[in-house]
Amino acid sequence: MKNKLKPIPRFANEAEERKFWETHDSTDYVDWSKAQRMRFPNLKLSTTAISLRLPQGLLDRIKVAANKRDVPYQSLIKVWLSEKVDAD
Repeated sequence: MKNKLKPIPRFANEAEERKFWETHDSTDYVDWSKAQRMRFPNLKLSTTAISLRLPQGLLDRIKVAANKRDVPYQSLIKVWLSEKVDAD
């Protein structure tokens, strides 16, 4: 562990901070040996409602697949979309 940590700069916005951390090693700025595990039980992911037009036959097939898995069809769509995006 280095003796002297660098000060974390002030950022104008989240995009600027993200860009900084993509190119800098956090161990130069944070003593991770002193980190404590935290829990945020009431933290909810933010979501945005969208309108998506699907052919009725496709929606019916999705609902059947969701029913077989005993999950809501909208949840199944989110899982499938996430899996596809993560695979690319």
